[in-house]
Amino acid sequence: MDFKVLDHPLVAHKLTCLRDINTKSPTFRDLVDELVTLLAYEATRNVRVRPIAIQTPVAEAAGVALLDPKPLVVPILRAGLGMLSGMTRLMPTAEVGFVGMVRDEETLEPFTYAERLPHDLSGRQCFVLDPMLATGGSLSGCVEFLAERGANDVTCICLLAAPEGVENFRALVDDLNITTTLVVAAVDERLNEHGYIVPGLGDAGDRLYGIVD
Repeated sequence: MDFKVLDHPLVAHKLTCLRDINTKSPTFRDLVDELVTLLAYEATRNVRVRPIAIQTPVAEAAGVALLDPKPLVVPILRAGLGMLSGMTRLMPTAEVGFVGMVRDEETLEPFTYAERLPHDLSGRQCFVLDPMLATGGSLSGCVEFLAERGANDVTCICLLAAPEGVENFRALVDDLNITTTLVVAAVDERLNEHGYIVPGLGDAGDRLYGIVD
């Protein structure tokens, strides 16, 4: 697994604002959108392209276009939806699939409750969006799901990660034997007894969209 922690002052600044308990949901959503665009710039460094020729107002010029089949962006519902616009702003021609996963609060194990993905992902680069890499269960389960459908090049983008989650995720993807990249804005101290990242930023879904009982 290729693991990248983005070291940039603007990333650190936006993340600081996200952590602040006084940051309201509308501002929180805007900050996530901006931060994901910065993370996506690094995460798409190896996106596949093909050479093309275009005509400028002055002369013909060589350029590149995204290679077919187009990249697939996969937000993990529901919190991953808050990252989608920041990602598609950078790759507007990418296609979008969805995976709904939820964590059992007692066992901390994830289970899939919904999905909308192509049946065959062979040859497609996939970009998975999940704000928090805590225990690593949801992200690992999603990548495993994609690999079962033939994906062999998966990049995951997270706002925050816990050391335990990074190691759990690494162990799973090493066994899958596919090209995997993990890009995060920061690695925090630890998980608490409830499986939340410390100091973290709270529940990303609740802060994006409010508490849903």
